[in-house]
Amino acid sequence: MPYLYQSSKPRPPTLPGAARATHSSGRTYGELKQECLRRGVLFEDPDFPACNSSLFFSEKPPVPFIWKRPGDIVKDPKFIVGGATRTDICQGDLGDCWLLAAIASLTLNEKTLARVVPLDQNFGTDYAGIFHFQFWQHNEWLDVVIDDRLPTFKGRLVFLHSAEHNEFWSALLEKAYAKLNGSYEALKGGSTIEAMEDFTGGVGEMYEVKKAPDNFYEILEKALKRCSMVGCSIDISSAAETEAKTPFGLIKGHAYSVTGIDEVSYWGRQVQLIRIRNPWGQVEWNGPWSDNSPEWRSVSPSEQRRLSQAALDDGEFWMKFEDFRLHFDKVEICNLTPDALEDSTAHKWEVIIHQGSWVRGSTAGGCRNFLETFWTNPQIKLHLTEKDDGQDDCTFIAALMQKDRRKLKKLGAEMLTIGYSIYESPGIDGHLGKDFFRYHPSKARSKTYINLREVSNRFKLPPGHYILVPTTFEPHQEADFCLRIFSEKKAITEDLDENVAIDLPEPLIPIPSPQETEEEKLFRALFEQISGKDMEVAAEELKYVLNAVLKKTKNIKFKNLSLISCRNIISLMDTSGNGKLEFSEFKVFWEKLKKWINIFLQFDFDKSGSMSSYELRSALKAAGYQLNNFLLQLIVLRYSDEQFQIEFDDFLNCLIRLENASRVFQALSVKNNEFINLNIGE
Repeated sequence: MPYLYQSSKPRPPTLPGAARATHSSGRTYGELKQECLRRGVLFEDPDFPACNSSLFFSEKPPVPFIWKRPGDIVKDPKFIVGGATRTDICQGDLGDCWLLAAIASLTLNEKTLARVVPLDQNFGTDYAGIFHFQFWQHNEWLDVVIDDRLPTFKGRLVFLHSAEHNEFWSALLEKAYAKLNGSYEALKGGSTIEAMEDFTGGVGEMYEVKKAPDNFYEILEKALKRCSMVGCSIDISSAAETEAKTPFGLIKGHAYSVTGIDEVSYWGRQVQLIRIRNPWGQVEWNGPWSDNSPEWRSVSPSEQRRLSQAALDDGEFWMKFEDFRLHFDKVEICNLTPDALEDSTAHKWEVIIHQGSWVRGSTAGGCRNFLETFWTNPQIKLHLTEKDDGQDDCTFIAALMQKDRRKLKKLGAEMLTIGYSIYESPGIDGHLGKDFFRYHPSKARSKTYINLREVSNRFKLPPGHYILVPTTFEPHQEADFCLRIFSEKKAITEDLDENVAIDLPEPLIPIPSPQETEEEKLFRALFEQISGKDMEVAAEELKYVLNAVLKKTKNIKFKNLSLISCRNIISLMDTSGNGKLEFSEFKVFWEKLKKWINIFLQFDFDKSGSMSSYELRSALKAAGYQLNNFLLQLIVLRYSDEQFQIEFDDFLNCLIRLENASRVFQALSVKNNEFINLNIGE
């Protein structure tokens, strides 16, 4: 799929104000609802119709699903019954436990929940079959409108449902998130932190439990107190282990929510406990401190009530923190602000957003392993000028997110493996070239390249100027990205996408030579042979002359110049306007051509007669043209082949077009200056 380059210039973060309406009609939830009430009809969403395309894109439903409104499923439907709680989330026949774990965590923070799930919705007198939910996407909040038709089988909801059969907020939330991502099937498989960020706009951090710091209990305790959303999981060693049940009742490759952490007095000593929830709503830990374990008999009823301990098969259980560290492998934390969980003080964070793209053939250079193309990736300059309070370094979090990959699943897209490197700036302006990265190591980088939606890491670097290079692991992989920089003190960033500039030598004026060179004698003989006494050639004749001469050039391999190239040459050099090239005009062009051939040879590294499109930026700069990423991408799309190679004929056409365009631009600039001077004179 072709990607158009997006400028990665910094943008301010969006404020938590009104979310942007996303319905194709351009109308808001309120306007759509009022229209339905006025007409006396129930809303039917044309953007996400009640049909198979909204369910699956790669398969048909295993059984015939029937779309029903809540009022057709139960007699007295409610949006929320007794408050939105974690027990309202029970997984159905869809592999989206990662999403459900995030929803369960969402219910622990009333303010955050109310942002995602507007609570002024119901099945009362103003019911119109329409509901809405709000999600954060790449630096903006979106308001997603849905109708309330839900897929059912034999009168029961197929996917997410509440333990209360007449409660529907969680099922409708799942539908809205499915619409946001294109279909229910698009929700299969994922990382809990992905949904957590979409619910909060927060920043995620991941811990490997076995390598977590000694104060990991305190980190989790502080996270939950700050209303951070926390998930956990057990790794699998092969696909066969997915959702395999361990002897202790835990499920491998399955997303759980962390819903509480506390200490309890047990036989005169304090025991650290952690509360986990399985989004299935059943299947629980059966080891020490599980629902019916003997340990609870030594805990007073009041203490059990404080901990909300109840021996119910509801998917939620307590376990000893030591056992948690033993059995679980990963913990994902989504912080509503990026305050360090190891730190005891809260900070006001500065946030800068960059939106950009990796475009095949021009800005999709891959990681540092691919030095020949790595330097072509987008480059962002980071100025760290203020130290943290009482510190010698500057703290910041760099969070790189690939955009819309889940939505593009139906087109065959998968999560790309992404990461970034940070280099100390050499103090020069403009896009850094290959040699800089060849001889300079990185100062910092993402911990790993991984196929998650977002990679984020916390850094402490001395004040200074740095270059951040976001990349995919492999070159030639296309995606849009969003880069967020969170800093404790104000940081300044700038995109090193170069400004457009033209630096051409003055046009050559033919100077009569008292004696012709051997080269000129050869051209004159060819001209006389083809053109006659007027010494002018048309495009077809010029093609013959150039190809006859270039065939004798030993140091360049290329196919014959095309007729289109020769017509473009005449349009560039013809001063008389007769559509032909005089011998004197040809001699001037030949000097240009020799220079362009030398440039092409300089960047045709394997002497194959073609050069990599990733080298085009440098080649054009050598010819006097400094282009930004957007113009570079358009040229690559026009002149490179499927292997990202540019042959000499295409390179020549590109330079001719650029020189013609620069002449027009310069002529317009002169006219504008004359007009300005005229107005000033008046």
